[in-house]
Amino acid sequence: MRYFEGVSGLVHYRRWPIENPRAVVVLLHGLGQQSADYHRFCRAANRSGVDVWGIDHIGHGLSEGDSEAMPPIDDLAANAVRLTALARTEHPELPLIMVGHSLGAGTALIAMQDRGAVVDSVSGVVLLGSPERAAILDVPAPRVPTLVLHGCDDRRAPIAPIKRWCAQRPGTRMREFLDAGHDLLHEPGYRAVTEAILEFVQDAVRRTSMPARRVPGLPAVAV
Repeated sequence: MRYFEGVSGLVHYRRWPIENPRAVVVLLHGLGQQSADYHRFCRAANRSGVDVWGIDHIGHGLSEGDSEAMPPIDDLAANAVRLTALARTEHPELPLIMVGHSLGAGTALIAMQDRGAVVDSVSGVVLLGSPERAAILDVPAPRVPTLVLHGCDDRRAPIAPIKRWCAQRPGTRMREFLDAGHDLLHEPGYRAVTEAILEFVQDAVRRTSMPARRVPGLPAVAV
């Protein structure tokens, strides 16, 4: 099993590696989930030439922390940046996409506010079921191409505030899924959602005409 030292304890992460990948995805799950819930998506990503790294948030899955408490979003974001650094160490030359669902989407938004070299090397962001809190707090959009996927029938994170949020941020592109709720990658229409994400990843591959720069001074991994 793989772990790294997070801001408040050991953080578990999973890998779905392939030989000669064309891109890398860092996957951030939602509240009450864990990286193991995403095997189906990750296998599809592998078939598309994508290497996937998935985190277990604080108190989730095999990571340390209180499973009954909501972890601070800043701590989640800091851990997401650390996992991104590990993925970037393994693949310094490939386009890297951060994909977050619900709590993971909020985590990705906060993580992308970091001004360090690791976040600057991210090629794009995909947000699924973005929490309404992101719109209420007026979190800036990431500084890279951003795809927002949302279910029209999402009752846990209503779509209207996120539509307004996207409309005010030219760098974002939104796609709505009819008859879909909150957990887009685990609903009957998951195939269309998976295809949308992987098309976005392949767009990043096509945009990458030069190798991504290496990121100096990355932390060592503890496994």
